[in-house]
Amino acid sequence: MGILSFVGFTLLVAIISYLATRKTDESSSDGYFLGGRSLGAVVIAGSLLLTNLSTEQIVGLNGASYKEGVLVMAWETLAAIAMVVTAIFLLPRYLKGGISTVPQFLENRYDTTTKAITSGLFLTGYVVVFLPVVLYSGSLAITTMFDVPEILDISKDTSIWICVWGIGIIGSIYAVFGGLKAVAVSDTINAVGLLIGGIMIPVFGLIEIGDGSISEGISTIMNTNPDKFKVIGGPESSIPVATIFTGMMLVQLFYWGTNQAIIQRALGAKNLKEGQKGLLLGSFLKILGPIIVVLPGIIAFHIFNGELGDADEAYPELVRKVLPVSLVGFFAAVLFGAILSSFNSALNSSVTLFGLDIYKEYINKEATEKQVVKAGKTFGVVLALLAMLVAPFIANAGSIFEYLQEVNGIYSIPILTIIVVGYLTKKVPAIAGKIGILSGSILYIISQFVLQPYFISNDLKAESPSILQELAFVEQNLSSEKAVTVDYEKAIEAINKKENNTKDDIESIKKLKESIDYKNVLKAINEYKNNSDQGLGSIKLLTKSMNELTTSFNYVKDEYKEKGIILNPDIKTSIKEVKASIDKVNVVIDRTKKLAYPHFLHIMAILFVVNILIMLIIGKLYPRETAYEQLYTQEVDITPWKYTKIVGVIVCLIVISTYIYFR
Repeated sequence: MGILSFVGFTLLVAIISYLATRKTDESSSDGYFLGGRSLGAVVIAGSLLLTNLSTEQIVGLNGASYKEGVLVMAWETLAAIAMVVTAIFLLPRYLKGGISTVPQFLENRYDTTTKAITSGLFLTGYVVVFLPVVLYSGSLAITTMFDVPEILDISKDTSIWICVWGIGIIGSIYAVFGGLKAVAVSDTINAVGLLIGGIMIPVFGLIEIGDGSISEGISTIMNTNPDKFKVIGGPESSIPVATIFTGMMLVQLFYWGTNQAIIQRALGAKNLKEGQKGLLLGSFLKILGPIIVVLPGIIAFHIFNGELGDADEAYPELVRKVLPVSLVGFFAAVLFGAILSSFNSALNSSVTLFGLDIYKEYINKEATEKQVVKAGKTFGVVLALLAMLVAPFIANAGSIFEYLQEVNGIYSIPILTIIVVGYLTKKVPAIAGKIGILSGSILYIISQFVLQPYFISNDLKAESPSILQELAFVEQNLSSEKAVTVDYEKAIEAINKKENNTKDDIESIKKLKESIDYKNVLKAINEYKNNSDQGLGSIKLLTKSMNELTTSFNYVKDEYKEKGIILNPDIKTSIKEVKASIDKVNVVIDRTKKLAYPHFLHIMAILFVVNILIMLIIGKLYPRETAYEQLYTQEVDITPWKYTKIVGVIVCLIVISTYIYFR
């Protein structure tokens, strides 16, 4: 039944997308890249929601809320304000210029070289960061939720590779061969499914906590975990409160106002009114986003007592725990659609950037529109293959969501800087744009990938004595194998006394012997002790192996409970003590990383101001000979929707009220 509902919903999306797009002329640039500039408000809002809301968001943010609580909702709620700003200030200018890509505006404002550099940065970010993260997080979710390794009798790593290539190939077919309209229509259908499926998980989770009552579940979780419902983050949190007024809003403005994968939906609007209504409808949906991408993480923390080894597994594990078997197929299809949406949306944007901004400009200036579309499709296939090769290695990057946001800073703030200066000034020259984007990227790379590791390593060295003390306890327990020695004869005897026992029960107990791979932890501890540089580099392997051990401990405990077997008290005590020491080490490491160097959102804000000053100084010293004036190309009607500002103010007030309530 589950497989049938999965296949049925997936085919339904594909058929409707085909029927809705078969009359679109995809041999032309506008037809293929912008859906013939025919998108309405509902389609734009649905596509915006699904492009943004995929597994890197669902899995990553719920993992973050599992650790820190509701304060991470800033990534969702502040997005609503950024969408309002885009609808009122940026979209009218984009549609007035009739552009297909954000870099095309930069060509008009600065020159073709600035456009090429920006397109190159976007494409590099997509292939190295965004597309692989979407593929990996989606594969991790499907592998964990639906127990693919068990079904196919393969390892977890092999399962992730298979899922990465499956998602990548199917997503490529949508994006490369269907064009923007196919992507947007499929997104809209999947958006409905995702809203239904996404809300089901916290509902079932609250019912589980409240013994059948949602209201009791809410009351229990809020009273039991009051710290998880504080929206103000301290200096040790991933979002200190001050960052909301610095880099956080800049990141949101870049993402919703200038990121090609997002803004392309609004650029395909049939007119400004529909584009603005689509963005504002999307902003309302983002306010509701924390129900899907934050609350389940807190529910998982309550249900699993904060004992999961990897926070990014909070959402998949919760789904396995609370979702009725009858709904697994539908939810798998919805999740699959969300993964495809983010992947094929970014891939379609990459195809657009390459075809219009690089191929047409630098490779074949005389290319016909059919040739441009064909070149874009070919590039899309190559890009998808590269992303599929990179994706499985994201496993070593730490927190999915944190990794994505921090690495995005390489190109997000520089691009936002030159767009803001480009719109707000008229005489800043092209050379300022090139210097601004290059200096922004280079300074950010130096800050986050040279200076930050240096300072963190120094601070971690200072914490080395306390870390070594805890590691000695872990090593002592694991070396004696007290934590992993199980009396299998007694375990099997206990199973045989149960009614309705099966051979599978006995086999699963036998497998427990291999379930805890403590040797990797001993090896990592030994390497850390023998490494004279006990800094960031030697910590990474240690943290990864210890988190895996914690997950193994939880598996053993849950497996024994499920089989009705009582663990030997010595083993239970040892597991608990070793896990406590592992947690202490991870807390020290995590705290040191956050306090040793300024938060990356603060760094973004500082570099944003520095880059603007650099560009304004260049503009003062070497101004353009003629002031820039944007021309109206009359591609679409740019009469604004008369309620845009009123609705925008309402959205902003709702966001502010939410913060006041959870202060």
